[in-house]
Amino acid sequence: MAAVSLRLGDLVWGKLGRYPPWPGKIVNPPKDLKKPRGKKCFFVKFFGTEDHAWIKVEQLKPYHAHKEEMIKINKGKRFQQAVDAVEEFLRRAKGKDQTSSHNSADDKNRRNSSEERSRPNSGDEKRKLSLSEGKVKKNMGEGKKRVSSGSSERGSKSPLKRAQEQSPRKRGRPPKDEKDLTIPESSTVKGVMAGPMAAFKWQPTVSEPVKDADPHFHHFLLSQTEKPAVCYQAITKKLKICEEETGSTSIQAADSTAVNGSITPTDKKIGFLGLGLMGSGIVSNLLKMGHTVTVWNRTAEKEGARLGRTPAEVVSTCDITFACVSDPKAAKDVLGPSGVLQGIRPGKCYVDMSTVDADTVTELAQVIVSRGGRFLEAPVSGNQQLSNDGMLVILAAGDRGLYEDCSSCFQAMGKTSFFLGEVGNAAKMMLIVNMVQGSFMATIAEGLTLAQVTGQSQQTLLDILNQGQLASIFLDQKCQNILQGNFKPDFYLKYIQKDLRLAIALGDAVNHPTPMAAAANEVYKRAKALDQSDNDMSAVYRAYIH
Repeated sequence: MAAVSLRLGDLVWGKLGRYPPWPGKIVNPPKDLKKPRGKKCFFVKFFGTEDHAWIKVEQLKPYHAHKEEMIKINKGKRFQQAVDAVEEFLRRAKGKDQTSSHNSADDKNRRNSSEERSRPNSGDEKRKLSLSEGKVKKNMGEGKKRVSSGSSERGSKSPLKRAQEQSPRKRGRPPKDEKDLTIPESSTVKGVMAGPMAAFKWQPTVSEPVKDADPHFHHFLLSQTEKPAVCYQAITKKLKICEEETGSTSIQAADSTAVNGSITPTDKKIGFLGLGLMGSGIVSNLLKMGHTVTVWNRTAEKEGARLGRTPAEVVSTCDITFACVSDPKAAKDVLGPSGVLQGIRPGKCYVDMSTVDADTVTELAQVIVSRGGRFLEAPVSGNQQLSNDGMLVILAAGDRGLYEDCSSCFQAMGKTSFFLGEVGNAAKMMLIVNMVQGSFMATIAEGLTLAQVTGQSQQTLLDILNQGQLASIFLDQKCQNILQGNFKPDFYLKYIQKDLRLAIALGDAVNHPTPMAAAANEVYKRAKALDQSDNDMSAVYRAYIH
């Protein structure tokens, strides 16, 4: 979008990243939300939603001049509801202007009529004036006494003072009805701080039904999340769950002391979103090291207790919130309605530990930072066993200060961590690591099946490999899985195939060949077609024997 001349109060179309333009209004930002450095930008509140963001001026267009153009390219129901909200705002604003003009005209006519009635005739003018002079002088003292005593009349105060007393709102803020008509302030997070989860309700806008989710989150993230729930069954044997007044579920280590005395847990409140194969182990280790953690899980159907909670609540009540979910879609979903963005405020910290592509993590960082939050990507290399043992390898990039703030957390969950610079670098490195791992796993399966069909002992092959340069825990464990026919997931096959796919796309983006990864990817796709998605990655072996 080309740069335009804009000012406070203008209606605009705002665009962020690759997402479609959305109608909004330029407003004053909250006092605690600092303007980003660099290019000129405006703070925009969007219609049909409770969302807002700093938008660069070149990503803004005047509303009226581009209305028809935007309506042609955006046909969604939620988009139309946002446009309807703008039109309703304009209708009401126009109605106010007409009423104000009509009242002004009436006042002028009344004043003129009053002046005509009170104007003295030329013949009697001098006489009336001379008679009135005495009365004026006589009553001046009494008039002063009445005014100074404050007893009364509306005429005793200037119109300016009357207006100030009748309208207590601060200068610069819109009238209440106008504020309600545009984009209301989020009541969700305020509800969290005030009471239990019953306060978490999406507030409708002028033309938006209560039942609909926030359309602007759909605009930003192009996806929505399922009804959230929390599962604690996998870790409650080690933990105790404490219900706090806010309705949050904070989990603490049963003895509330650090197992490893060399780690001093941060005094910051920690949140964690996602209790899958990796997340459960990570949370357990955070607790063992003395951290207090508030958790939420995105999957509604898991064994054990299910307590309804939202990511918004976790983020709003914690200083640093980690998320570890399955794929790019899930990473975006968790930001959506009642999600992370609802709880992000200036100074709040968000750490995404999911293995996703660089484009996705860059978009996540952009929307978090636009709301005043701090962002760090920190995908982890490892599996369920390494997660349980606190032996993961953390690859981080983004806010260096936040990386330092997460030091005790990273020590609790992993054996080492790397800081790789700007956002996107960790995602790229993680995909390359998993590309190598996935390709190696496919090669192991291929070797074992070739040994079998040529009459060689698979166990002997494993013994030979374990005595050579390829010997590793990974090699031994995966071969044992295959020999024993035990494919209980330690790293889901569907996730390694996802990582291979994303790594191949990364190579395509820079015109770099990845033929080995491409070949391995095809084998995993074959295994998925054989219903092996939810088994361990070593189940790729079955693609060779069917």
